[in-house]
Amino acid sequence: MKLFLPVVVVAVFVATIVLPIKQLRVEASPKATADTLKQLEGEFMKAAAEKGAQGYMSYYADDAVEVPNGANLIQGKEDIAKGMAFLDDKNNRLTWTPVGADISASGDLGYTYGNYEFHSKDKEGKPIAEHGKYTSIWKLQKDGNWKVVLDMGNATPEPK
Repeated sequence: MKLFLPVVVVAVFVATIVLPIKQLRVEASPKATADTLKQLEGEFMKAAAEKGAQGYMSYYADDAVEVPNGANLIQGKEDIAKGMAFLDDKNNRLTWTPVGADISASGDLGYTYGNYEFHSKDKEGKPIAEHGKYTSIWKLQKDGNWKVVLDMGNATPEPK
């Protein structure tokens, strides 16, 4: 009997080490897919068209980073918003179309990329258009909403 207790303790100890332990896996968003992010891009663009800079910025995380074409990094939603006032001018129209998207295996990080067009008017009132490419990195926030955490774009030169 004196040996029984130590043998049981050792057996339990060995069993916990040798037997596989089931790990709990928490999925951030089991329904999120690349199409989820493409749909968000459409809602994002609609918000920008309808509400200007405020609508556009509503899709950015507070700690987002902007990587503008030919300019320095802009860190933080507040500083990014300072440069987006041009969206409040009804003569300016920014549209974009996602070409591709993907979501991480963990389901909490994803990206989209595609093409954009920016239509405005020059000083003489003539319409002008800029075309380019963009990439946006999306992150699932604690509140369950996806937000842009990094956005970058670059202009495509006009064909000659």
